[in-house]
Amino acid sequence: MDHFQKIYAQHADQYQLLVSREDYQGNLLRALGEVHRLKRANVVEFGAGTGRLTLLLAPLVRSIRAYDASAHMLDITRARVQAGGFTNVTVDVADNRALPVDFGSADLAIEGWSFGHACGWYPDTWRQEVGAMLAEMRRVLRPGGTAVILETLGTGRETPQPPTPALAELYAWLESEHEFTRQSLRTDYRFESLNEAEDIVRFFFGDELAAEVVANKWVKLPECTGLWWRRY
Repeated sequence: MDHFQKIYAQHADQYQLLVSREDYQGNLLRALGEVHRLKRANVVEFGAGTGRLTLLLAPLVRSIRAYDASAHMLDITRARVQAGGFTNVTVDVADNRALPVDFGSADLAIEGWSFGHACGWYPDTWRQEVGAMLAEMRRVLRPGGTAVILETLGTGRETPQPPTPALAELYAWLESEHEFTRQSLRTDYRFESLNEAEDIVRFFFGDELAAEVVANKWVKLPECTGLWWRRY
């Protein structure tokens, strides 16, 4: 079990604290609305985690079916959905490559910060793994539906750039082989204190970035995000 797998299996509360501090300027929802009309859309979400996108979209869309491989993460999602009183959200455990969703039943298929892990978890076969996920996205979409992929373009950096060679290869493959269009946006973090910033960043990103946070006194931590989309 690698670092991220351990977090997703055992540390959902800390992960939720991290993502709750991201995108304090609200750029993500605006960007999503520009690539697909959200009002009354039927959404299928891949790799929902603790419900970052789920709860962002739920007030606007007709329905959202949110899936993740980690039951531990989805416990947080369910609690947040219940606390918000949302009746248009369903949450269930499923693999990104095979969701229990009918063919052609979604207007929007979306994933956030999930597919990119295939590069680390399946270094020799990530194209086959992500290819199966993309095929599943296309399967659940109606004609004219939109697939959206959200992945990092760098934490602690002002200029968008893939943080690893493996992710750079994935992103180029999405654009060249699968005809996704990319746009970049800022989803900066804002923490309540420098101590909180250091602790949360160390938990998820490691010692090197945590040291940068302290050295730069980053209560606001730059984050560049890539949004890839394709209409089918």
